[in-house]
This record gives sequence, C-alpha cells and structure tokens, in this order.
Amino acid sequence: MVEAAYPGLYCYSGSAPVHPFFSMDLIDINEELKEVAEVEMVIPRNPKVYLVKRNPFEIYTDMQFKRKYRLSKGVAQFVVNLIRNEILHVNNNRAKGAYGDDIAEHHGLSQPTLSVIVKRVVEAIAGHREEFIKFPENEELNTVKTEFYNIARCPAIVGAIDGTHVKIKCPGGENPDLFINRKGYYSLNVQVVSDAKGKILDIVARWRGSTHDSRIWNECLLKRRFATGEINGILLGDNGYPCSRYLLTPLLHSTTDSENRYNRAHISTRNVVERLFGKWKNMFRCFFNGLHMKLETTKAAIVAVAIIYNIYMTE
Repeated sequence: MVEAAYPGLYCYSGSAPVHPFFSMDLIDINEELKEVAEVEMVIPRNPKVYLVKRNPFEIYTDMQFKRKYRLSKGVAQFVVNLIRNEILHVNNNRAKGAYGDDIAEHHGLSQPTLSVIVKRVVEAIAGHREEFIKFPENEELNTVKTEFYNIARCPAIVGAIDGTHVKIKCPGGENPDLFINRKGYYSLNVQVVSDAKGKILDIVARWRGSTHDSRIWNECLLKRRFATGEINGILLGDNGYPCSRYLLTPLLHSTTDSENRYNRAHISTRNVVERLFGKWKNMFRCFFNGLHMKLETTKAAIVAVAIIYNIYMTE
C-alpha cells in the first residue's frame, strides 16, 4: 500500500522494495561524513570575530577629530602619553558612559571590554590630579588676584566657588535615595573653584546629591587651608555658602549705592565659575546624559575630565 501511494519512492531488489537511500553505496556515505567532520574540525562552531582596529589620529583630519572627540589631537596625544606607561600592562591596547555603545562599535570593542578599559584609563588620569589641579602660590597667586581685579575691581580675590550636580545611575547599596538631589535625580554634588580664566583650581567630587554646598565646603581641605592662612586671599561664592573673612557672598538686601555696587561687582566676578561649568559640560557630553558606571569609577571619571579640561585650557 505504501509503494502504491508513493510509486516513485521505492525501487526493487529481487521481490522486496528498497528505499533509494539504502541502495546508495555506503562507502560514498562514509566518505561524505568524514569530509563533514574534517570541516567541523577546521571551522569552530562559534568562531571569534576580530574587527579591524582603527587609529583615530590617522583616519581623521584635525577638524574631524575635534568634532568627534571635542579635543584637539594635540591635547588627546598629550593625555595618551601622560598615562601610557601606567596602562601598558593591559592585555589589549584598546583603551561606559553616555556614548559607550557608539564608541565600542566604532573602535571594534565589546561593551564589557570598553567598561574595563574606561575604568583603568580614568583612574590613571585621576592619579595625576596634583599636577594639573592645584591652587597657585606666590607670584602665580598674585597674578590670579590681578586677573580677578581686572574683571570688576574686586581686590584680593583668588577664586570663585560653586557646586554643580553630575547625573549618575542609582548607586545601589544602603540608602541610595541620599544621592537624589533637589531636582529629583541621582547625582554627585561636585564643588569646584575657578580662577579668573575659567581654569579649575580645586575640585571635590565625592559628595551625594542631597548634600548642601555649605557642608561640602565646611568639611573640605581647602577651607582649612584658608582658615589657617596658608592661602592668602578671598573666595567669592553664592548665598549657599556661609559668609566669612575668606569667603564673601552677595548681600541679600542691598539698599545703598555702595551695597548695590558690591553686589554687581560680586556677580560679575563670580560669573567665571558659571561659565566654567557651561564650557566643561559642553566639552564632555556625558554630563548631560549621566555617568553609568560604578560609583568609585564615576568619582575618578569626574576628576579625570577635570584634568583633561585644564590641559585643554592651557593649550
């Protein structure tokens, strides 16, 4: 009945029907199976794919490089040379953030590999903090005072201080809600002191977003240096800071001409730190989308981009 229903399926050897498969030469079948096995031995089931590494210093013009990385080739090469010896022991020479996926894809990296490399790189750069973020001394300090005085004739000013919030992912752990700032997102409240040209003289990047500016200032090393007279000069801050002999804030209720002139001069002079924040964050777009790394890596990354910013400012 079967062969009647499927007349082309069977052939006959003697009186018994034989399926065509069984009529084939078994030697040929064995040879084919052997060939398949040999191919499987040569080509693994999940072969690794190695993408071609691209050197941005070579493939981009100066303008294209700066548009893509927001740094000149000179600044980028300086930073690479700065940390070269500290990261040479990394197995692959391919150095997450807001654009981590794009960067990984562009340079032929997996996202986990990029995350590991970013951690090593930002920690290496942050290790050079004392070389590039420091308060001036002696004649350099006098130069800073003169530059501030030339803005709005405020004497003895050595810096403008303010805080800015850097968006981060939920840090986890105990009491993560303490990192939520008054605007409702997770952040670190970063204290920065600027000179008259917008260079970062001091940075504190370890406080939770809910922490008030005044507490960060009261517990930082820089305040102790001013209080003991180690730094001879005055800082300008907004009304989030306590007014003292070395930190002046605006008058809340100015009535006389002299008080109004003081407030105007104060605002004009302190504005340099606001411009610093704008320029700094525009240079590093990760500030706008947030830093999606572990908390300690995030703190190192903030210091690292502050160092790169200062290098850029002195270019």
